[in-house]
Amino acid sequence: MREALGGLPFFAEDLGYITPEVHALRKKLQIPGMAVLQFGFGDKGSHIYLPQQLTPDTVAYTGTHDNDTLVGWWETGASAEERRNAEAYLGKAEDGIHWSFIRAVQASVASLSVVPLQDILGLGSEARMNVPSQNAGNWRWRCNPEMLTKDLASKLALLAEVTDRLPESVPDPAVDEALA
Repeated sequence: MREALGGLPFFAEDLGYITPEVHALRKKLQIPGMAVLQFGFGDKGSHIYLPQQLTPDTVAYTGTHDNDTLVGWWETGASAEERRNAEAYLGKAEDGIHWSFIRAVQASVASLSVVPLQDILGLGSEARMNVPSQNAGNWRWRCNPEMLTKDLASKLALLAEVTDRLPESVPDPAVDEALA
């Protein structure tokens, strides 16, 4: 598949109860697994999703399309224990709990960090993408262009720079030719 798709990267949705055989297969095929930080603040077993437990063969998420947004989860879905644990781990951020989560996944050793736009924007449950097993009302949230500001772009760019997550520059033959 990799050859047919031109080296397109793959990663496995290995969330929930996963057997040792699945982990072995993922490692054999060199396919990174997933870690969702939002899952990491419950009982001790959930700590596998915290940044200090991650390895480079992981894709770290703040949350996924199937989760409530971070702000929505924080306000209505997180238990008192989860909020207490998250604040103990992440601290209280002046710019919102969502930015604490974003900084944590960006600073992790995971090879890739994924942050849904709703989390970057600090939106609540009204911006949730999907509720699994709900057959209506999903996939309706849309980003309005005015939501994407230069200040937000600058904040994300600085975080990407300091966490070494800036994309490598890609040679542009047209620019190279013009400069020659």
